[in-house]
Amino acid sequence: MKTSAFVYPWDVNGDPGAAEFVAGTGVEQVTLAAAYHSTRALTPRHPRHRVVTAEHAAVLYPPDGRWEGRAIRPYEAGDWAPGDAFGEAAEALADAGLEVHTWVVLAHNSRLGAEQPHTSVVNAYGDRYPWAPCIAQPGTRAYLTDLAAEAAVRPGAHGTELESLGWYGLAHLHAHDKTGGVGLGDAGQYLMSLCFCPDCREGYGRQGLDADSLAAAVRAALEPVWRGAPSDGGWAGVEKLLGETTANATRAWRDATARSLQEAAVGAVRAAAPDGFQVLVHADPVSYHCGANAGVDPAHILSVADGVVVPCTGGADPLTAFAQQDRAGAVLAANLTVVSGMGGSPGTLASDAARARERGATELRLYHAGLASDSDLEAVRSVLVGR
Repeated sequence: MKTSAFVYPWDVNGDPGAAEFVAGTGVEQVTLAAAYHSTRALTPRHPRHRVVTAEHAAVLYPPDGRWEGRAIRPYEAGDWAPGDAFGEAAEALADAGLEVHTWVVLAHNSRLGAEQPHTSVVNAYGDRYPWAPCIAQPGTRAYLTDLAAEAAVRPGAHGTELESLGWYGLAHLHAHDKTGGVGLGDAGQYLMSLCFCPDCREGYGRQGLDADSLAAAVRAALEPVWRGAPSDGGWAGVEKLLGETTANATRAWRDATARSLQEAAVGAVRAAAPDGFQVLVHADPVSYHCGANAGVDPAHILSVADGVVVPCTGGADPLTAFAQQDRAGAVLAANLTVVSGMGGSPGTLASDAARARERGATELRLYHAGLASDSDLEAVRSVLVGR
């Protein structure tokens, strides 16, 4: 199976041996960040630094003139990725014989939410989630669609992977996060991720729901959960907490909103890209799920994009729902964590890859060549290249 490793530009730039080192692991492709959220990342081999702090979500190249005069526009990176950091890294990686695809993070931007709070998801209690732009708002949708096209189609790129192309909610790898004190479960996470910004309130109205009554129902449903009652059970749990009719009306609004954004963003990328440019979406086959792997309808997303990238570490099996669509030529890429310090298992890569293939995977993604130790990557090399 074709195998790609995730890489940040700062893993490569300033390290003359980095590109060849990545190529030496046996991967054929790299998925290189072009637009990324804030993070603090180790660089265990870099000759100049060991920790890179990306202070805010940013594009890792100079944005073009399409953003002139627009209120919502991408932020440029600071000294962690100056200038055309993506372009510099992409050139080095291509020179090492690797095919470069862009990695584009979309609806996940804490700086946007801090500076323009009206763009954020607002929960039933009135709390804003600054990391989560509301994808129902027209201005946000226009921004995300144009960002997808600009960041995806960089010089030298053969394809793209679009992350966070859907709803973001409560769950977030936030610095010093203290939100795990109550076990919300799948159902509680959904209720805490419902948005009540003006556009979403109007959207619920089109589904026959009164937004104020819905917010009150969400708060009432969650009250026992705050006291320790379980809220698991998947979608059936949401229906139990909120009522079947109300729950399905909220999901109808949110699913339709996400689907139309996915269509618009992928369409914008295709319009900007050369023939043969591959467009994949980081996806979760449960459409009401939120986060970096956007909740999708498998049949729909495979009719829009060329395929999906799905997390498969830890025994998870999101692949089958996509494989069951039996869509000829679709890319089903299993994303496996190979950083042992982050819960990955590079030593079981061969068996994990075989299991993914059995479940329908056509390609592999390895997270993450820049974060992994030398020993982790040697384990990868022993599988992909042999001893």
